[in-house]
Amino acid sequence: MILAGDVGATKILLEVGEKRSGRWEPAFARRYEAAGAASFSEVLETFFDELGGGGSGPPRLTAAGFGVAGPVSGNRAKMTNRPWAVDGDAISERFRVPKVRVVNDLVACAQGIAWVAPRESVSIQPGRASDTDPCVVLGVGTGLGIAYLVPVDGELRAVPGEGGHAGFAPATRAQMALWEAIYASAGRVSAESILSGAGLATVYSFLHGQGAHPGTAPELAPERITEAGLDGSDPLCRAALDLFVECLGTVAGDHALAAMARGGVFLTGGVTAKIVTRLQDGRFREAFCAKAPFSALLMKIPVRAITSERVGVIGAARLA
Repeated sequence: MILAGDVGATKILLEVGEKRSGRWEPAFARRYEAAGAASFSEVLETFFDELGGGGSGPPRLTAAGFGVAGPVSGNRAKMTNRPWAVDGDAISERFRVPKVRVVNDLVACAQGIAWVAPRESVSIQPGRASDTDPCVVLGVGTGLGIAYLVPVDGELRAVPGEGGHAGFAPATRAQMALWEAIYASAGRVSAESILSGAGLATVYSFLHGQGAHPGTAPELAPERITEAGLDGSDPLCRAALDLFVECLGTVAGDHALAAMARGGVFLTGGVTAKIVTRLQDGRFREAFCAKAPFSALLMKIPVRAITSERVGVIGAARLA
C-alpha cells in the first residue's frame, strides 16, 4: 500500500491505496484543515489513528509521496504560506515508511493530470497539443504555484519553480491601476499578490475605491466574492472576478510564451475549480492570447482547467 498526500496551506488531503490498471485507487481517504494542526506530523498521526481504527493498526506501507506547497531542497519542503516543514526522511524514520518522497505541490499536480478522469478536465481554449513540447501548469488557490512539464527522453519531466512569486506585469490600464494600488500599500507586486484567494479580495477592495464605489470596502471572504460574482447578485463582485480572470489570462499567457508551451496549459487549484464557467466566457482567452507578435501562436495552445481537487494527491501517489 502507498500513502499519498497533498499538503496545502489551507487543506490537506491524505489517501492510502494502490495502482490498478494504470490508475490510482484509494482505499482510505481523509481531508483535514491545516489551520487546526500545529504541524504536518500531527496531521499524519491523526490520519494513522483513523486508518488503524483502534484495531490492529494501519496496513504496512511500502512508500509515501507528498506534494507540498513550498520550495523543496533535497527531500524536505518549507511551506510558503504556513510555518511548517515537511521532511521526507524524518517522516520515513518516525512512521516506519521505507521510502518517502517530498516534491513541490505543483510538481505533484503536473504528474497527476494524466491520471485525472476526463470528466474532471474542462476545455478553456481548444487547440492541438504537441507531445514533444513543454506544458505549463498553474495552481490557483491559497497561493499561486507554477511548474513546467518538459519532454526528456520521450517522457514528460516536471520542473518545479516559484513563478507565482515573480513580478506581475500589467498588460492593460485596469491592470496597471491595480498594480499601482498594491504597490502603494505593500511594495513589490507579485503574480500571487493578485492570483490567489487573498488576491481576489485585494482586487475587490481595489475596485471598491473606484468610480461609483468610493470609500473603504467591506471585508468579504474570497468565497463570498466568487459566489456573488458568479451568480451576478453583486455587480462589484462580478467586476472583481472579471479582472481576476483577465489577470490570470495575462500571467498564464506570459508563462506559455516563455516556455513555448505547445504541449498545453493546465489550470489547477481550488479557485480554478470554482470559477471554471467564468474562465470559459472569453475574457481569459483574450488576455491569454494578447501577446503580439505571437498572438496567433498562443491561439493554437490548448488550455484546460482541472476541476478535481485530488489532482495533487493523485500525482503524489504516482510519484511514490
